[in-house]
Amino acid sequence: MVRELEAGIDRVPVAWGVAASTAQRLMRPGPVLPLPEAEATVARLRDFSVSAEAHVRDVTGLGAGLPLRSGEVVDRPGWAQAAVVGLAALMDDAMPADDSAGVLAGVAAGTAGVQTGMVLAYLGSRVLGQYDPFGGADGTGRLLLVAPNVVAARQALNVSAEDFEMWVCLHEATHRLQFTSVPWLRTHFAAEVGGLLGSMDDTVSQVVTRLPELIRSARRRGADGEPVTLMELLQSPDQRVRLDRLIALSTLLEGHADHVMDAAGPAVVPSVAKIRTRFTARRRGGGLLDRVLRVALGVDAKVRQYADGAQFTRHVVDEVGMAGFNEVWRSPETLPSRAEISEPRTWLDRVHG
Repeated sequence: MVRELEAGIDRVPVAWGVAASTAQRLMRPGPVLPLPEAEATVARLRDFSVSAEAHVRDVTGLGAGLPLRSGEVVDRPGWAQAAVVGLAALMDDAMPADDSAGVLAGVAAGTAGVQTGMVLAYLGSRVLGQYDPFGGADGTGRLLLVAPNVVAARQALNVSAEDFEMWVCLHEATHRLQFTSVPWLRTHFAAEVGGLLGSMDDTVSQVVTRLPELIRSARRRGADGEPVTLMELLQSPDQRVRLDRLIALSTLLEGHADHVMDAAGPAVVPSVAKIRTRFTARRRGGGLLDRVLRVALGVDAKVRQYADGAQFTRHVVDEVGMAGFNEVWRSPETLPSRAEISEPRTWLDRVHG
């Protein structure tokens, strides 16, 4: 989630109320269903969010003894409001507001709020679900399932409603289990985001000075087929190190969830192979404007994360089993680096010897 929103959030404090109202005003309505069908969809998603985590625990070996809780089913505006609350909790700690900054700071915060709201409006019609480790009334986490988006995606893919809903719940339940079963992960993730945001102090002149280098880097990485965002190009060397760590963590979390949802799938999602094939093709689709926005917001880079992270997970599990893979959760030091995500053998050598 952080990756897509970076493009719309500056280092200045964000007017979160403006962000929420902008997103809700610009957000497109979802598909219209007969009331009984809509109610049945909501009820299934709530039930599946519980049973999916039980299946995920069986596959991963994580979470024994933790309570099984139902997720929250929301509409698009509800997701945007929840995303704003979670982002505010995460980012305001890293970027405390400066009450002495005066009117200009207020204008900047309002502008950042509008930018953030525009990003949320775009993402709000695409996000199927989300586990926000910083959301909820007590700030300890919140699993959200966006019913209209689940319905729209299922209709576009022309697959079984129940199979697709369970498949989505398997992914989001994996994310919830990652954070609830690994005690240090939530604070580590917050510290990584805070460290990155706190280091964003480049001036325009510094960016201009590095412009030839940035152009060469973009051309080189583009030739290698690696998606690159403006956010990455404008990093100083120190910021790039911080961003690489955050990208590596995000890639691990997303890829692990993708691997687990497919590993658990055959037992509980009979059409999992068809869903995966069609869903992967849909991730790459979209019209010209959609593709431009995806590149600008880093969504294409996010799609690459799913594939890279799943490949890393699959390779490690094949080599040392799921118990051996779970060494990634032992401490921040056993997390894979961005280079190790691409070369799983190096992580295996470092951690397993």
